[in-house]
Amino acid sequence: MSPESQSGEVSARSKRADAVRNQQTLLAAAAEVFVTSGVDAPIREIAARAGVGMGTIYRHFPTRADLVVAVYRHQVEACADAGPNLLDSAGSPLAALRQWVDLFVDFLVTKHGLANALQSDSSGFEALHAYFLDRLVPVCEQLLDAAVDAGEVRPGTHAYELMRGIGNLCIGRDSDPRYDPRRLVELLLQGLQRPQSS
Repeated sequence: MSPESQSGEVSARSKRADAVRNQQTLLAAAAEVFVTSGVDAPIREIAARAGVGMGTIYRHFPTRADLVVAVYRHQVEACADAGPNLLDSAGSPLAALRQWVDLFVDFLVTKHGLANALQSDSSGFEALHAYFLDRLVPVCEQLLDAAVDAGEVRPGTHAYELMRGIGNLCIGRDSDPRYDPRRLVELLLQGLQRPQSS
């Protein structure tokens, strides 16, 4: 292979890597805006947060539903990747579980607007929901098991029911600004803790 074609290949690869990085930055910015302003937030707000023009967003995501689905998948992957990383870096498995639940709550706040954004595409919503469960239930289970093994959490709670409970506590956040689900989620996590012997 000639040096010219090699440099062309490297250049194409680095352009692709830049494009992926730029798209990840855009999705992270959109997720932040969705958490604070909902999925109906103006595209210009997302563009400003990402530091790009509105045309860039529309080029990647022609419809709001395309953007919302991409943000949803981005957040699922971020939550899935965060679990093992938090177990490695947090002071304890319970601390890792708490930090992961905080990310999960951010994700759920965004997710509540998803059904409206997809409107009539119920099969698309169901496929995304199955993807969400397949990716996140095992991560939550790993965190819970580690906290149980460390004696920090009572045994017997299943990852799916914990995630479902947290999800139910997050409903209503978008329709009532006085309601903060994080306080109740914290009470739920306190209830999971194994009482420490004095």
